Amino acid sequence: MARYRLEAGPTPLHHQVYLDLSTALDEGEWQAGDRLPPERELARRYGCSLIPVRRALDELAREGRLERTRGRGTFVLHPRLEVDLGRSESFADLMHMHGMDPATALVESRTEPAGEVVGAALGLTLEAPTIYLERLRIANGEPLILEQVYLPGERFAGLLELDLERNSLYALLAERYGTQIVRSREVIEPVTLRSHEARLLNQPSSRPALLVEGVAFDSDDQPVELTRSYVRGDRARLSFERNILRP
Repeated sequence: MARYRLEAGPTPLHHQVYLDLSTALDEGEWQAGDRLPPERELARRYGCSLIPVRRALDELAREGRLERTRGRGTFVLHPRLEVDLGRSESFADLMHMHGMDPATALVESRTEPAGEVVGAALGLTLEAPTIYLERLRIANGEPLILEQVYLPGERFAGLLELDLERNSLYALLAERYGTQIVRSREVIEPVTLRSHEARLLNQPSSRPALLVEGVAFDSDDQPVELTRSYVRGDRARLSFERNILRP
């Protein structure tokens, strides 16, 4: 017995199936992690052949709502969180806006000499001391972003002695060192996770992710921070807004 009667007309059958499946997902008929019924069962549900069902499922997979795995079936994914790069809220504030419980886990913290890339980004001489921080940003107990941060070591001496899990890094720089971050320059590119990043993000090593590399500047326009952030592609999407001036 078909749950939804497809109609002949200008709307293609696969799009009608797509719309109804989207509504079912929105209404919670299937939750994140659930496996959808097999394609043949869905075809009976809609009273159609397998082709419209497969095209609808493929479209939902492209949108990141489903994951189709050969031999295992089709599974519902968590909805992706939208992270607006143009906003200045902290990670905790952004997660609260999404109704999620944020947390930060400090994976590693150490001092190390600057290499060529870090030195050039921060305006430091080769081998100058830097502070390296690796932190996991977590939402509702699930790792979402892995941050790898480099800071000038002499400028922020003693930073490693502070609580870097329960405090905002930018707030500490402002309150303890009088350094206000006012702007950043960032580049985004798709990557596949290496074993280290994949393990921390609880992902397969071949899973795609977004890498956001950026340099942050203080009020004197001096570089303060070099950051590499690995963002899970299955749980988040990045957005930004720009103003376009026209003559």
